[in-house]
Amino acid sequence: MTDAPETGYQVLARKYRPATFVDLIGQEAMVRTLRNAFAADRIAQAFVLTGIRGTGKTTTARIIAKGLNCIGPDGTGGPTTDPCGQCEHCLAIMEGRHVDVMEMDAASNTGVQNIRDAIIDSVSYRAASARYKVFIIDEVHMLSTSAFNALLKTLEEPPAHVKFIFATTEIRKVPVTVLSRCQRFDLRRIEPEVMIAHLGRVAEKEGAKIAPDALALITRAAEGSVRDAMSLMDQAIAHGAGETSADQVRAMLGLADRGRVLDLFDMILRGDAAAALTELSAQYSDGADPMAVLRDLAEITHWISVVKITPEAADDPTTPPEEKSRGIQMAQAVPMRVLTRLWQMLLKALEEVASAPNAMMAAEMAIIRLTHVADLPDPEQLLRRLSEGPGPQAPAPAPRGGGGNGGGGGNGGSTAAQGASGGAGMAGRSAGVQASGVATAVALAPEAQALARFGTFAQVVELIRRNRDVKLLVEVETGLRLVHYAPGRIEFEPAPSAPRDLASTLAQRLQAWTGARWGVSVVGSGGEPTIAEQRDAEQTAAKAQAMENPLVRAIFAAFPEASILDVRTADEAQTAIAAEALAEVEDEWDPFEEG
Repeated sequence: MTDAPETGYQVLARKYRPATFVDLIGQEAMVRTLRNAFAADRIAQAFVLTGIRGTGKTTTARIIAKGLNCIGPDGTGGPTTDPCGQCEHCLAIMEGRHVDVMEMDAASNTGVQNIRDAIIDSVSYRAASARYKVFIIDEVHMLSTSAFNALLKTLEEPPAHVKFIFATTEIRKVPVTVLSRCQRFDLRRIEPEVMIAHLGRVAEKEGAKIAPDALALITRAAEGSVRDAMSLMDQAIAHGAGETSADQVRAMLGLADRGRVLDLFDMILRGDAAAALTELSAQYSDGADPMAVLRDLAEITHWISVVKITPEAADDPTTPPEEKSRGIQMAQAVPMRVLTRLWQMLLKALEEVASAPNAMMAAEMAIIRLTHVADLPDPEQLLRRLSEGPGPQAPAPAPRGGGGNGGGGGNGGSTAAQGASGGAGMAGRSAGVQASGVATAVALAPEAQALARFGTFAQVVELIRRNRDVKLLVEVETGLRLVHYAPGRIEFEPAPSAPRDLASTLAQRLQAWTGARWGVSVVGSGGEPTIAEQRDAEQTAAKAQAMENPLVRAIFAAFPEASILDVRTADEAQTAIAAEALAEVEDEWDPFEEG
């Protein structure tokens, strides 16, 4: 009697799943820790394994479960990090049928009742045949809060014969109370050179011929996930039907030719919109996805930016030599400002292509925008050109830190305008307020003491602002034309927009806030402009004075549609910057500081 042949095809990701820690690639730090723990008989009661998809979390959990229960071929072995794979426990765990090793998917068993039925009610019973009863919970972050809480006590003080192994891709969603009861292992992304070597060994065992640059494309697409890489290579072998080339893998993945994307990138940098659109259309006709082309452009932008800062980043095993040399040349030639601008625009373009009814049209519009801004000068170059200007009327660059109207030329147009309007702004604000000296004596009446703090009308306005009476503040600033002011006495001419009860309202509010009586009366004429009218006049004068600055005139000559929205003095700009800055914590308590 002969054994029946196996039916069905087993995918590479399952066929070559690691059976021991020796087979597990790219996780040397975790393996070393576990080996030492097993050797010293310091095996934790619970483990949590975290990492991106396909790095071996569930596989590692099964290897640990086998190592805990392996008895060796002769049946006398103890816990080991090198399970034999031949004893009854190793075989049963490997086939997923061991009665004492229970795997639970938390994504479909999220409730407290599931935890109670599967774990809490059974932990008190010893293992049926193995050394340890092992609970493996995959995607543990999917458990509900009540399920986590139900598990805490058992997890903290489990019986000696019970071990827990958790696996998750979202470690931040696992409560800290659970993490503190487990030994945590972070499974790393697999490095490209390690992945390429592993894929090459698997392809050789399968008798498949895959070009090295095709393996590099698969590795790049897998983004550090072994399972993704094995699944893509499985598909590539079928796609190649004998010998798989990089072009076939590229067509399978819907990628554009990397060399052609570099050509497109070069056309964009030159600002050649016609050539760039022609190349994009050609790639689209050859089967490239417009979204993939823009994604490759963004990836190249990022790669060149990194190479520009750290040239050793070009030594990437997934990058062919010709692409590497072109990338290094571009990194040396293209300014960082251009690269950062392209990156921002490509991110926006990817959003537009994803939501557009026609992806190709959106991609073409993005390419047109990219080519038109590629040769635009950065702000520093633009200011330099505007400062130099055409013809004999061009102003000379203002010295840094200089005074007068051009004192801010080195820091941009707004600073120049601020410096130009400084005198007018300060003079205008003080012109609308008549200060009245207040004679102070040694012994003042309580009411006089209260009024002595308001020597100017500006202090009265500030009092209204501090009390946050917005309605009264607006009415005073827009409807009160001051005729005469003294502490405790206000005479004003009402503006057309002033409410009829402004005098009585103002007197009542001031008396309530100061504790002293105020006389507020209305006269028919002789009032100064309101605070709002003075402010508008100041802004108009400041803008007019800013327009006298040669650099500002040059900016408006280059950008006729521009307008001045606001003018600040240098002092006001510094005050605004200081207000936006975060205040430092002067005395921060340090629990470890002695004394």
